[in-house]
Amino acid sequence: MFVSIIKKIYSILRINEKDKLKYECIKICMIYLVIGFLWIYFSDRIVNKLVRKKSILLIIGTYKGWLYVIVTSTILYLLISGLLKKVHLTEKRLNKSYEELSQANEELEACVKQLTNSEQKLKYLSYHDQLTVLYNRRFFQEELKRLDVERSFPLTIVMGDVNGLKLINDSFGHAMGDELLKKVAEIIIKGCRCDDITARLGGDEFVILLPKTGSYEAEQIIKRIKAMASTQKVNSVNISISFGYETKKNKEEKIEEIFKKAEDHMYKKKLFESPSMRGKTINAIISTLHEKNKREEHHSLRTSELCKSMGEALGLDEGEIEELKNVGLLHDIGKIAIEENILNKQEKLTDDEWKEIKRHPEIGYRILSTVNDMLEIAEYVLSHHERWDGMGYPKGLKGEEIPLQSRIISIADSYDAMTSERSYRSSLTEDVAIQELKINAGVQFEPELVRVFIEKVLDKALD
Repeated sequence: MFVSIIKKIYSILRINEKDKLKYECIKICMIYLVIGFLWIYFSDRIVNKLVRKKSILLIIGTYKGWLYVIVTSTILYLLISGLLKKVHLTEKRLNKSYEELSQANEELEACVKQLTNSEQKLKYLSYHDQLTVLYNRRFFQEELKRLDVERSFPLTIVMGDVNGLKLINDSFGHAMGDELLKKVAEIIIKGCRCDDITARLGGDEFVILLPKTGSYEAEQIIKRIKAMASTQKVNSVNISISFGYETKKNKEEKIEEIFKKAEDHMYKKKLFESPSMRGKTINAIISTLHEKNKREEHHSLRTSELCKSMGEALGLDEGEIEELKNVGLLHDIGKIAIEENILNKQEKLTDDEWKEIKRHPEIGYRILSTVNDMLEIAEYVLSHHERWDGMGYPKGLKGEEIPLQSRIISIADSYDAMTSERSYRSSLTEDVAIQELKINAGVQFEPELVRVFIEKVLDKALD
């Protein structure tokens, strides 16, 4: 009977395995119940068979009760102690699980925070230009649609374009071009109001959206920005921005046409402002080159004077002589993009360093060709390292394929280089330099020009 009851209880407990504490309590009670029942049932029967006297039965009953209390107390102590140990172990496991859960929760919170930050960062990057931190084209286009409503009218679109960016990139490198763009962005932000929307469309183009702003206010903002730009420089280069604007006054006007008109106005302004800026930038390039390498400054000035003397000796008119003088001054302008440690190196140049040096005619051409008035001078600078025998660079031109001015520069440049002290050697004497010119006549230099240079410029006999 008891076995069936215990089995029944175990079956119930197996159904509720999760409730361990309840199971242990019931187990203790059942053990206590079974022991008590067995003790009472069997002890009375055994005593009654062995003893007949009532007085002795009374004494035995008393001792039997004490014994029962001692035995059951010991058993209960052991059972309860075992239960407490299990409770303690369970508590330790729970604490460990809680710590693991806490750690997992912290990691989860960190992941959620990181994902939130990443989402915010991605959203920021999707609407901002990474270089200037202004809004980008995508944001501008969305804002343009949002503001194209009557409550924003008059809505003015201002287009801006940085003058001379390509020239600066070619001359000083893209790092300086980036600095120029960042400085322009900073100036535009300072010149605008808090609610104005400033964006970089790409390259050297910027745009400003001015809601509830008419033509007069837009002009004042543009003047303020240009005034701030005129006082700023990036290294030695002035900052120049061309602006154009158009205002939408009613809903009948298409916003796309307003944008196109603002762009057209900006390009018209750029036609007048950009050449002046390029001229200033070229002057800044020359100054920077001469500041970082005084030897190049002196070399350019001497070469310029030699070119002028050659023009006079050849009977060229004043305009051509002045042009030759300018070419002599600008012939090495491309060296602005060559690393200073290569220009000033005292040891023999490596093959890679020579390749770098040989880039300067092309760089000079790119710089000077940005100015319309200097297109011919740019061609002369490009060819001043060509050789009479066709073995020069960068194009490998031969004989009279090389412009006359370039042939003259080649002689003047080489003569001054030989008779001047260089970082890698001492200067040569005039006689040695003349002898080198004679040896290379018909090879590197045009023979007739070498004769004129020696006899009329240096006032020496050819033989």
